[in-house]
Formats: sequence, structure tokens, C-alpha cells
Amino acid sequence: MARGLDHLVHGVHDLDRAGQFFEQLGFTVGARNRHPWGTHNRIVQFPGFFLELITVGEPDLIPDHAEHRFSFGAAVRDALAAGEGISMLVLESRDALADNAAFHALGLGGTEPFFFERQASRPDGTSVRVAFTLAFASQPRTPAPSFFVCQQHEPQNFWNPRFQAHANGASSVAAVTLVASDPAAHIRFFEGFTGAVGPVSHEAGWTLALPRGCVETVTPDHAGKTTGFFGNGAAHPALSLAGVTVRLPDQVALQRRLDEQGIAHARYGSRVVVEAFGAAIAFEQA
Repeated sequence: MARGLDHLVHGVHDLDRAGQFFEQLGFTVGARNRHPWGTHNRIVQFPGFFLELITVGEPDLIPDHAEHRFSFGAAVRDALAAGEGISMLVLESRDALADNAAFHALGLGGTEPFFFERQASRPDGTSVRVAFTLAFASQPRTPAPSFFVCQQHEPQNFWNPRFQAHANGASSVAAVTLVASDPAAHIRFFEGFTGAVGPVSHEAGWTLALPRGCVETVTPDHAGKTTGFFGNGAAHPALSLAGVTVRLPDQVALQRRLDEQGIAHARYGSRVVVEAFGAAIAFEQA
């Protein structure tokens, strides 16, 4: 089965500053959570999808990577050492162990699944358990960014409509944008990773529709024209996560908010784009 978008991991150096900025954009941003491996996060939630703002909070707790074992804390630390931005693309999973087996069958496996749990706070302040199993897909052409699926074991404790109500009206995720020097070279990997087939090719790259949102991979020049990033032949990696597009009902009201907050923004085609901590946050009319 095809896998929908689940979340993005967006590394930032100052978690509270990033949270404040996203609140200025009109998003509801969750409280700080702490992981036992040294990272801290705050979450911007939509129905079935979230943006995870994350930082290294306690570096001494971070374990190193081991053979066939993924260290989430080390991955965040190493990505942040290279700069702020989105470093991990995560899809939904109904059975992470089955997805792990499927990745191995396709030659995309190599890392053991990873289970973890933590306490989360409801809007009323009560504490509840959330738990996840991650299964990883290996992209040999480009060891970074990271790609994995996430199975929620306590979804009723994680998803909450109150956290999904945003002052800017944002209602859902539309797309995740990647930039690649050769977009066609990554089609096979993304078909295997997403379980979807038949990407729509276009002059700038391709778009693959998923049960929730889509993945689009475009050339650096096209990304420069549509997000302001990676244009004019600027240096770029072979594959990178450039940004996310969300839907909202009123772009005019959004632009008024951005002007009032003094937040720089630009319109590229049908999208209004803001640069936020190394990533393009785009808004399109719902």
C-alpha cells in the first residue's frame, strides 16, 4: 500500500526562537518535549501530519551510530552541524516491521527498526504515553537526508484537533519538495520508499501523489524560481529536502499577517513562500 506523508524533521539551533517564529506565522506550536537520547522538539500538527522542530538539548545523552543501528540523536546533531533545515522525510506506517521487510526485499534496507516512547502533554496539561516504531529506507546515492516510516502505537494520545487549529487557517499538508541535480535518478528509490507508482514527469522533475500530500523532486534552478532556494547554479547536494507546502483558505489574510509581523515573503506562482531556518515554508490556497 502507498504510504502518506507523516512528518518532517526540521533541525533548528534555538528551539524556542523557532517556535516563536512559527507562532508568528500563525501556527499552533506544541510545548517542548524531551527525548531520552538528548534531543528536544516542538510540534506543529495537522490532520495526519506534523512538522517536528527539533534541536540538540542534551548532547551528552546522544549515542553514536552503530552498525545497522540508527541513532536519531546523532542524525539530528550531524545534520545541524551542516546547518539548519529539514533533514528527514517520514511516511506513515501501519506495520513498521512489515515495511522494514519490504524495504529489504527491494534492496533499500540495512538499518534495524527503532522503537521508542515518551510522555506527552494534552492541552489540559495531563500526561499521556506516545510510542512509535520507525523503519528505515536506505538511499545509497545520497546518505543524507534520512528517510523512514513511522508507526504510531498510541495514535489516540498523539493526534489532537485542538493542536491542529491554526490562526492562519492552515488545514493540511500539500507537498514536500526535494531538490536534486538529477531528479530522474531518484524515482526508483521513491517508488520503493512510498509504495506509490507512476510519478508525473515534467520539465523540472517529477511529482508522486501519495494518500496524503505528494512528493515533488525538482532541479535546483526550478527550486530557485519557485521557492527562492538553490537558484542560479548555487552549490547544492545531490539530493536535499527544501521545504513543505501547506494549504490554507485565505492567502490575502496570510500576507497581511506576514506584513504585520515584519516577516519577509514572496509569491512564486500559486504559492506564498517564507524562508524559515533553512527551509522554505510555502502556503497555497485550499
